[in-house]
Amino acid sequence: MQLIMTLVFIVGYAAIVFEHPLRINKTASALLTGVLCWVIYIISTPDSGLVSAQLYDHMGEISGILFFLLGAMTIVELVDAHDGFEAITSRITTSNTRKLMWIICLVAFFLSAVLDNLTTTIVMISLLRKLIADKKTRMYFIGMVVIAANAGGAWTPIGDVTTTMLWIGGQITTANIMVKLFIPSMVCLLVPLTAVSFIFKGSIKPPEAEVDLNINKTNSFERNLILCLGVSALIFVPIFKTITHLPPFMGIMFGVAILWIVTEIIHKNKNDEDKGIYSVVHALRKADVPSVLFFLGILIAISALESTGQLEEVALYMDKHISNLKIIVVSIGLLSALIDNVPLVAATMGMYDLQTFPTDHFFWEFLAYSAGTGGSCLIIGSAAGVVAMGMEKIDFIWYFKNISWLALLGFFSGVVTYLLQQSFLH
Repeated sequence: MQLIMTLVFIVGYAAIVFEHPLRINKTASALLTGVLCWVIYIISTPDSGLVSAQLYDHMGEISGILFFLLGAMTIVELVDAHDGFEAITSRITTSNTRKLMWIICLVAFFLSAVLDNLTTTIVMISLLRKLIADKKTRMYFIGMVVIAANAGGAWTPIGDVTTTMLWIGGQITTANIMVKLFIPSMVCLLVPLTAVSFIFKGSIKPPEAEVDLNINKTNSFERNLILCLGVSALIFVPIFKTITHLPPFMGIMFGVAILWIVTEIIHKNKNDEDKGIYSVVHALRKADVPSVLFFLGILIAISALESTGQLEEVALYMDKHISNLKIIVVSIGLLSALIDNVPLVAATMGMYDLQTFPTDHFFWEFLAYSAGTGGSCLIIGSAAGVVAMGMEKIDFIWYFKNISWLALLGFFSGVVTYLLQQSFLH
């Protein structure tokens, strides 16, 4: 059963990788792979009730991620509809490609530490669409945003889901992880950013201004209000989670509800046709549903592998055959580019308790860095990469040829930096 399921996953993964040659949308491949994995599992298991219960357990977590993604997309679309990003794009006056690359990546790095890598990627893609007309150039920028967002998310407890897991589990503390991982995470971005600076030359051509025939454009008050509320709603999510201990999707839905009420109030004097494009209903219609379904397919496929214990077996195999903890952690980071880092970290947390490695042990710190940044090596290896792949239709092969080497360079640069820092501190 496990062998068949693994083969189905590999074939499905290959179909996603070779989406363009096959001319089959990756969302269809991901959904089919996820469903088939669970069909194989339930057919080969006598206790179908147990399998169904496991699926429902996973769907609780998966649906939370999907609703969070949908809510974040809705808020970004709503800000965009009100021309809220104009307040930001108008302040980015440089047309120099290198300067713009540094500005965008550094903003993504620090924004990801405050929000998270997924939300940051959505916001930055929306900004880049308004700054760069050329599709190929924009894809390079978005590839670097994925690296920046994952690096920025690794050094704070709220920036990446795996760091959050270790924080909630008591393996790391807030102040320590921020101090220990800031420099390695920054190096993880700066090294590939420096390398790519030698590739890009010239200037950026912005998109042509769209002719808007709508006479009821938003005024400066409405633009600034929705921008401030949208950004505040995104930033409030980790605060909401800390205060209420409810999952992040509840916080994002709270933000959507507030924005929904505010937009209804400020546009109440307009007729239905004029205010339609400024409504949450319109933003929901524009949300990238195929990307959400792609997420669903990938996550349910991985959850099937986790439920059958295959991911735990991988972790146990590494523990048994690789005695060096540093190599194990680096291997987990690289493996997270192929398989979601969440179940890998969860399996690792189950293997090593706090008595073996106490809170803030170097093992947990190094794991947070590796799992958080290793996924950048392939576009399908992180939430940021998957959402970029869906929103901007970035091809797996293109990312592998053009961005993966930069991500690997940054990943190993950060690894060396962390180990040198650890050696110096001890």
